[in-house]
Amino acid sequence: MEGLVQCSANYVALTPVSFLERAATVYRDKTSIVYGGLRFSWDKTHKRCLKLASALVQLGVTPGDFVATLAPNIPALYELHFSVPMAGAIISALNTRVDATILASLLQQLQAKLIFVDYQYTDVVLQAFDILSIKNGKPPRLVLIPESDQPTSSLSNNQGLFNLDYFALLEMGSVDFQVIKPSNECDPISVNYTSGSTGNPKGVVYSHRAAYLNSLAEIFRCDLRQMPVVFLWTLDMFRCNGWCLTWAMAAVGGTNICLRNVSAKVIFDAIILHKVTHLCGPPSILNIIANAPASEQMKLPSKVNVVVAGALLNPKILLKVEELGFQVTDGYGMTEVLGPAIVRPWKLDSDCNGSSMDDDDDQEKYKSSEGLHNLLMEGVDVKDPNTMKSVPSDGKTIGEVTFRSNILMSGYLGNGKATQEAFRDGWYHTGDLGVRHPNGSIQMKDRAKDIIICGGRSISTLEVEAVLLSHPMVSEAAVVGKFDCDLKEVVPCAFLKLKDGRDADAKEISEFCEDQLPHHMIPKVTVVGDLPLNFNGKVQKFVLREKANALS
Repeated sequence: MEGLVQCSANYVALTPVSFLERAATVYRDKTSIVYGGLRFSWDKTHKRCLKLASALVQLGVTPGDFVATLAPNIPALYELHFSVPMAGAIISALNTRVDATILASLLQQLQAKLIFVDYQYTDVVLQAFDILSIKNGKPPRLVLIPESDQPTSSLSNNQGLFNLDYFALLEMGSVDFQVIKPSNECDPISVNYTSGSTGNPKGVVYSHRAAYLNSLAEIFRCDLRQMPVVFLWTLDMFRCNGWCLTWAMAAVGGTNICLRNVSAKVIFDAIILHKVTHLCGPPSILNIIANAPASEQMKLPSKVNVVVAGALLNPKILLKVEELGFQVTDGYGMTEVLGPAIVRPWKLDSDCNGSSMDDDDDQEKYKSSEGLHNLLMEGVDVKDPNTMKSVPSDGKTIGEVTFRSNILMSGYLGNGKATQEAFRDGWYHTGDLGVRHPNGSIQMKDRAKDIIICGGRSISTLEVEAVLLSHPMVSEAAVVGKFDCDLKEVVPCAFLKLKDGRDADAKEISEFCEDQLPHHMIPKVTVVGDLPLNFNGKVQKFVLREKANALS
């Protein structure tokens, strides 16, 4: 159309780095980071990130290079989420629970220029470097992150390692550094690895544009609009860049309470000391809070918002947490959609009729209805994966949950085939099964590869696991399908880990389930013992399926 133009006056590439630049002006002297006795302002954090970005460029980091990190939720990791993209590079915050073999394979794929390593994780990194050397791979240069209040540690300069130190880099950099903005807002800003539940983690690439938009969406999802916001980092920053809350906190000028370790005492002490308003994480955070000794629990002086995402939630745990003063919101998402894509405040299912859940005989169930479209999630649907037609909104017909949005991954690093498969037919295929209710809300049923078809009926392993986890003796539960030679069909098989010092037999577990599940959903086989977990703490169901089918 004549008279219109796109230029630097009316178009600036979207990047969450701009949130920090704004925070340094708008929230200049407000507290940005608290870590033990350490405290920074937003102005100070901005200057530190500029100096670190300057040092990265001096070390030879160029636009498009990968910079890896292996660290807990400490100030350095928060700062790297800004300083790495400020240098034009791509950050990959790696899971601190990976072993040396997996770490070596991730570094080999990334070909990272540098890796920033917290002092607690140097051993596993050096072991990974040894594995890389055997494979003729080139290890990245290692930058040690000492504890902030401890003297600088040193590493021997062997295996081609350079004796680099995080705080020395800060001294080396300049606050006059000119930030390297993305030439295209669709350029990568980060790579996050999936949990590898099948044993093969995939590198999920986020763009500056998607990270920017999702950060804004998080302000609404996590209700960060009420100031002041004090965020307790119980959520690992390596999980989807902290669900993009690393960047969102700069957008709202909130305070980040960084934690090296998470425990009930640490959570309650931090809430009281810093007046925490928000925290996030997997459902295990709720278990830590609810199961804490009475001496560590306390009634909170004001509501604390908690967003959790993961497995179906245990109603009894939720009620206990809410009694203490936490307000829980349930989320659903995955690495490919930059964290929880859709969320809703927790409440009992309408079938419960508001009755109490304190009774052991209680048959009420909490169903995870993730609700309607959230801001910036343009398309949420449950489709027949073969026809791509939307399933009826009857609460019964199962289909695959699909997304279409500006806040999805750009693709899988180095795996075009997997990217095309995930984005086929113009939608992102989650591999999760669900139903849509008449009000439009979505209820998750199971992973497509985990659901059990028994006698023509679908069994949600998540629903069976939720019942098993409500048993007072059970601490962990996983359900898989096992082929029954006599019945000539697949039946549920439960693997349980009992709480310390507790005891329960298969018959007792079966009788417990009979009160809460239809007959075809009750596990026909129960095995007690430790569950196989991957580095992300997720149960490896493919291993359990092999064990189940090997049972007589």
